[in-house]
Amino acid sequence: MSKRDFYEVLGINRDASEDEIKKAYRKLAMKYHPDRNAGDAKAEEKFKEVKEAYEILSDAQKRTAYDQFGHAGVDPQAGMGGGFGGGGAFSDAFGGIFDEIFGGRRGGGGRSNIYRGADLRYNIEITLEQAAFGAETKIRIPTTVECESCHGSGAKPGTQPQTCPTCQGSGQVRLQQGFFSIQQTCPKCHGSGRVISDPCPTCHGSGRVKQHKTLAVKIPAGVDEGDRIRLSGEGEPGINGGPPGDLYVQISLKAHAVFQRDRNDLHCEMPISFATAALGGEIEIPTLDTVAKIKIPPETQSGKIFRLRGKGVKNVRGQSAGDLLCHVVVETPVRLTDRQKELLRELEESSRADSERHNPRAKSWMDRVRDFFSVN
Repeated sequence: MSKRDFYEVLGINRDASEDEIKKAYRKLAMKYHPDRNAGDAKAEEKFKEVKEAYEILSDAQKRTAYDQFGHAGVDPQAGMGGGFGGGGAFSDAFGGIFDEIFGGRRGGGGRSNIYRGADLRYNIEITLEQAAFGAETKIRIPTTVECESCHGSGAKPGTQPQTCPTCQGSGQVRLQQGFFSIQQTCPKCHGSGRVISDPCPTCHGSGRVKQHKTLAVKIPAGVDEGDRIRLSGEGEPGINGGPPGDLYVQISLKAHAVFQRDRNDLHCEMPISFATAALGGEIEIPTLDTVAKIKIPPETQSGKIFRLRGKGVKNVRGQSAGDLLCHVVVETPVRLTDRQKELLRELEESSRADSERHNPRAKSWMDRVRDFFSVN
């Protein structure tokens, strides 16, 4: 496959300065670095392409050869140009990229890797009332703290960690092969820059011990299923002085005995008697914080919805509250006495005598059934 023009790869002009070349490379390398795009084959190929372009254009001799002869001028197999040197310029810039990606910093004559702590998640189940009005609750989570025996050094009391002989305390080792210069975590000290020959018996050399801590969590009014509350700095501690991660409290709602939530609206079913549905009346229905009254008009059918505006849940962003939708269900009477059964039979007979007037929906349905069978 033919290679793209190196200037095009970096997105720069042919008269770009060294600083412009380096700036373009660092930006693209950060974007496509494999550690930031795990499992992304296309990003890995982009990273290799960007890296090759920078290796050539950051070296004055190679850049001159490339400008004169193109890719053939810097291909060692073609025998043209100055060949590939030690790659010093690439090593410097590539090391800088690693510093930015992995949090490396210089200090004390060496470099130690500083890592931000991992984010944590805690699942919490709350009631509908807590979600609607807000609440404050306490959670107990595992955490790690500095070991009191060794004061975080990891070494047995009375001893001290020693500078790693492999990386000389930098926490990183650099592998050189031709123009490639790869920087990676030191395999002996695992990036700490120190080795502990006599570890602390309390923390076993880690410098930290596991404990539990209790946190107060303020639940804002209006949160819903799946929402997250971020507690900054309450995640895992950082490494080598790095900042701690965050704790994300994941919200789930307990099933409610009366209401079902749909975003900011609430739904409930309210059974009413046959007589109330036929003759009308007034019923009381519960809301989250009080009781409301609804006037049932005569001849109300089962399934009719009554809306109480503003009696739902207030939006978590402070917007107006949703509505409460009451679904009326006409309840069929049970355990009737003989007298009650007799009265219902009388009602049925009187209604049947003029069904078109008293049962219009049934009459309409039967008419549609007859029309269907007459057509078919």
